[in-house]
Amino acid sequence: SMTEENLKIDLLLKDVLHSLDKKYEMYLDQEVLDNTPDRMRRAYDEICSGYSMNPEDLLSKRFKGGSGMVIEGNIEFVSMCEHHLLPFYGKAIVAYIPKGDEVVGISKLARVVECFARRFQLQERMTSQIADSIEKYLSPDCAVFTESIHSCMIARGIKKKAATHVTSLRGEFENQVHVKQEFLSYVSRFKPDIL
Repeated sequence: SMTEENLKIDLLLKDVLHSLDKKYEMYLDQEVLDNTPDRMRRAYDEICSGYSMNPEDLLSKRFKGGSGMVIEGNIEFVSMCEHHLLPFYGKAIVAYIPKGDEVVGISKLARVVECFARRFQLQERMTSQIADSIEKYLSPDCAVFTESIHSCMIARGIKKKAATHVTSLRGEFENQVHVKQEFLSYVSRFKPDIL
């Protein structure tokens, strides 16, 4: 069933599509004019699903594990650049040192990445938000590395397929040289190849 809010969004998107059609003399198909607004809105429901996710919930269920550094690499994400509403996509590497031997389930770090990726974002802010929530709800000693391709740059002909990298280090990852080096050597050994 169509809520009033969804109906309003559909009408606005229909307006945008009609205006673009006119401006660029696209001569878009009637099927496109009729059905693309609905498809776009449903795509945005998925793209924005991170706003309804709570990192505290994701990280609250812990169990006894080890005490060594935990690293989860190769976490894929797709996010939406808030400046152009075009996707950027890539991979994240997340690490933490368990506090009092407590670890979270293996899928939880990927879910935290998803929580912040599925929003209108900037890569730098997204990387910090992931680190902030791990620092706050799991362990003060954590690190997040993200690498991504920005289609807003490719689509506008600025860069071909250059990847951008962002690293956020907290606690021991920032202060202890050997911990920082262990993480960064993992990153350089297993640096995601997203191209």
